[in-house]
Amino acid sequence: MPYVELNHDEQPIRLFRSNFMEFFTHISPVAILVIWTPIVVASLWYGSMHPQSSFLILVVGFLLGLFIWTPSEYLLHRFVFHFKPNNTWQERIAFLFHGVHHAQPKVKTRLVMPPALSIPLSLVFVGLFYLIFELLLNAGQWMYPTFAGFLTGYMIYDLMHYATHHFPMRKGIWKQLKKLHMQHHYKYPNKLFGVSSPVWDYVFSTMPKEK
Repeated sequence: MPYVELNHDEQPIRLFRSNFMEFFTHISPVAILVIWTPIVVASLWYGSMHPQSSFLILVVGFLLGLFIWTPSEYLLHRFVFHFKPNNTWQERIAFLFHGVHHAQPKVKTRLVMPPALSIPLSLVFVGLFYLIFELLLNAGQWMYPTFAGFLTGYMIYDLMHYATHHFPMRKGIWKQLKKLHMQHHYKYPNKLFGVSSPVWDYVFSTMPKEK
């Protein structure tokens, strides 16, 4: 990601001249629950209707989806949101995607992923899940519960991201997660890409070596 000047103004940076376009760059964390919780529930229900489904498959598939989210979160944050632009047009895209958050990390309406970005990404992942479970593995009974767990992992990530910026989080693992993410913003912008979990930062050596 290119260098972005930090400011803590309460007034958000305007990204588009059009009020219509600008509207879609802001979102409340409550909207994440409103939008995605019904889809998680529907995915579990639809998965339970599969002829080869079972309660065990629903539970294990859901947990598998939660796990699959964790490296996805890391890889998206590191290689998509922090991609290195090669020209002015790419710099603009990088700023719209994630740079604006690093420029204004305290703006409450830009701490969770707007639907204009999260919905297209979810469609890409639906396609990948279909390709893997339905076509390659011939295990359609696993697709929907796994996708439900994956979406739940995404919701946890987005809400956790909001919490690290605006909740005290003074104890235990919550304190550590907040500390690591603040270090990502203010000390190590090219490290510490995990938000809901630091596991993959250890795996891929992007955890700072501090005493």
